[in-house]
Amino acid sequence: MDIIKGDRLVMKKKHPCGSNEMLVLRSGMDFKLRCVGCGREFMIPRSKAEKNVKTVIREAES
Repeated sequence: MDIIKGDRLVMKKKHPCGSNEMLVLRSGMDFKLRCVGCGREFMIPRSKAEKNVKTVIREAES
């Protein structure tokens, strides 16, 4: 799965705040994500994140 910095991920499960949309801050072996709802940042292993992604929303590159 091709996920890059700046993508928005719509996850299968919701964050405890109620939002299911995450912003990718860093990608590599781990992802650093920010919850769009509450702003909390966290690290998650790539394998776990890719398994839980429903859709990827890519912003138009300029």
